[in-house]
Amino acid sequence: MTTISRPIFDPQEFDTFGCHPFENDPATPDRITRQVYVERQVSSWNVNMKDGSQLQFWGFKDPTISGSDSPWPSKIIRVKQGQIFHCMFKPSKGAHTIHWHGIEPTPMNDGVGHTSFEVKSSYTYQWCAHQAGTYLYHCHKNTVLHFEMGMYGVLIVDPVTKSPDTNNPNYLYDPLPGDSAPGITTGAPYSAESILVFDDVDPRWHNLDHNAGMCGDDVGLDKFNPKYFLINGVHNGRSETDTKTVTKVVAGKNVLVRLANASYSRLYITLPVDAWIVEVDGRPLRANRAKGAFAAPRKLAANTRLEVAVAQRYSLWIPNIPRGDYRITGNFHHWITNKKHFDGTAVAKIIAT
Repeated sequence: MTTISRPIFDPQEFDTFGCHPFENDPATPDRITRQVYVERQVSSWNVNMKDGSQLQFWGFKDPTISGSDSPWPSKIIRVKQGQIFHCMFKPSKGAHTIHWHGIEPTPMNDGVGHTSFEVKSSYTYQWCAHQAGTYLYHCHKNTVLHFEMGMYGVLIVDPVTKSPDTNNPNYLYDPLPGDSAPGITTGAPYSAESILVFDDVDPRWHNLDHNAGMCGDDVGLDKFNPKYFLINGVHNGRSETDTKTVTKVVAGKNVLVRLANASYSRLYITLPVDAWIVEVDGRPLRANRAKGAFAAPRKLAANTRLEVAVAQRYSLWIPNIPRGDYRITGNFHHWITNKKHFDGTAVAKIIAT
């Protein structure tokens, strides 16, 4: 066997793929006619925190909408399965990217700068929405820091068809011939939708430089001690009453709860009502012999703890929800010790009347 000598540390390789990723503004390869078009630009702003202090955040604004300069999380993007999607992206304050988390497009359109390029001035991302489900989009430059700074949003791929049930007209995914989903109605039809993004904030990180840690310098990105806990950008002191975190539904109809963990904590979710896990990370849970071995939906009994990992997404289906108020509770635990953070609880609500 021939042994090829290679230094343990290659400074040139580190400089190219770690410290200074390639920046460019190429034309979109193999560009075709789009069905969906959005625009995103990088923006920064100050956010008032729970204790009255202010912290700087970054995010993706929609330049076509007046007053959208401080979106956190960034505006939801929705497309239908099978549609060709284009996003015109313009960064600022240096190069950035948009990574379409879970979509798996071509490398040029995946937004991972270390394996393609970082956008210097502008680029139009292109991909096809192959599978209905819940996804994220976020910056993948200096990823750990930029994600914490608020550069993320929810991406939803909706199915093509509508449910024939007029009380629950929306599907989570298109049912296919041969589908089996024991315990639920295939397609997980729903009337009301609750989209909840849980996040935590360590103030120290929000004082770091744009490129902090990229060139091997130790800026403490292995130390994360959050002080604030939020849902959809709403602080935990207001999340049970704010319209961004309270979902209203007619009793007796079905509810779909889309969960995403944008924190760096171990997030534990509990609901006071039985629900079904019907999707994980953009993949529906169903069984279909013709399509292969899919996982079946799993019942989540009331008050059973569900752990949601960082950047993970779950969809929970609640059929025929009874009249009442339901608290969706998120508890934030330290990522290493698993000890619950001080004040580390945030609660959203479903109100069925």
